[in-house]
Amino acid sequence: MTTALDILKSKPSQEVISVKPHSTVYEAIQLMCEKNIGAVLVMEGSAVVGIFSERDYARKIVLQERESRSTPVNAVMSPNVMFVGPRQPAEELMAVMTQNRLRHLPVMEDGKLLGMLSIGDLVKHIISDQQFLIEQMEHYITGQHAA
Repeated sequence: MTTALDILKSKPSQEVISVKPHSTVYEAIQLMCEKNIGAVLVMEGSAVVGIFSERDYARKIVLQERESRSTPVNAVMSPNVMFVGPRQPAEELMAVMTQNRLRHLPVMEDGKLLGMLSIGDLVKHIISDQQFLIEQMEHYITGQHAA
């Protein structure tokens, strides 16, 4: 059973990209563009106080005709951040994301941020697992042993 921590460890980088609450939306979007990511955590010290995503930008800046260069992230972030524990299984993570319409989930243990998973990370994991099972079944059916 693959866990959140297993998926985190399989990522090319465990770096969590974050901004401070009073950073501007423009700074957050610029950082997201540089890092090719869809969301940043909003952190005050080591505490997660919110999450800011492309969805927040579209709904709370563009549609409300706010200025991204002068609006602080904490004015438009999603303050109630759902998170998961490192030992939660991948299937549970997918259920949490699907049921809550989330694309990003921080992984925390004892109040400490360990990393962040995206829906893409989970999909990549599921595809990899399915590919492995298909190969094993093909080897079983054809009588070939895996290398």
